[in-house]
Amino acid sequence: MLQQILRAPALKAIRIQVLAFPLMLLLVYGLARAGVAMSLPAVALVQGMLAALITWRAGLARWWCAIGLLFAPALLAASLLDLPPAVFLAAFVFLLSLYWSTFRTQVPFYPSGPKVWQAVAELIADRPGVRLVDIGSGLGGLVLDLARRRPDGQFSGIELAPLPWLASRLRAGLAGSRARFLRGDYEALDFGRYDAVFAYLSPAAMAALWRKAEREMLPGSMLLSYEFQIAAREPDKTIAATEGGPLLYIWCF
Repeated sequence: MLQQILRAPALKAIRIQVLAFPLMLLLVYGLARAGVAMSLPAVALVQGMLAALITWRAGLARWWCAIGLLFAPALLAASLLDLPPAVFLAAFVFLLSLYWSTFRTQVPFYPSGPKVWQAVAELIADRPGVRLVDIGSGLGGLVLDLARRRPDGQFSGIELAPLPWLASRLRAGLAGSRARFLRGDYEALDFGRYDAVFAYLSPAAMAALWRKAEREMLPGSMLLSYEFQIAAREPDKTIAATEGGPLLYIWCF
């Protein structure tokens, strides 16, 4: 577990910022010796450019380059706002409750939409008493929609981040829905208990998801992944759930 955390891209990004800092100081010092004075925003931008370059060379995903570029300028801008510390604490707590262990799982908050829910509903239409779980269920939209459409089915969601999980539980309670929402890691689930597993994760999580699905899913069940493919096996079916948008991939067992 410790090694997995240390390999997390978020910690790599922090180490890259630390590495970029002395390089930035050397560059700014050299420019100052040459008679080129730099403002504080310019220094922050140099730090960001060096961090983005190192991030690219390190092979991290493209969005980490953008984060590396904007991190130092954003810190400077936040300090100039002179906001009370409580505002930053509140923002930190909110983001932590929303993204929680994204640094470890590499799965950010990706909400699906009604057209995807409709496509999933059609895929399970001929399965009476269907049991479906949405892993990383977010605010619970898919699970609540399917539970409303199919009173004969059993629909569950599991979410690791506290804020989306709480929101989905509240939504189910207010709607009087039979949908169930668990808080935890989908690794703790037994996929053999479900006829269909829906995932909207990230490219980094797909290999581990496939290993678990291969190990546990039973004949006749389906693995559904919105947007992200599995490198180990071509999907058995592909659906364009949204016009011009990501595809829905289906693997049959």
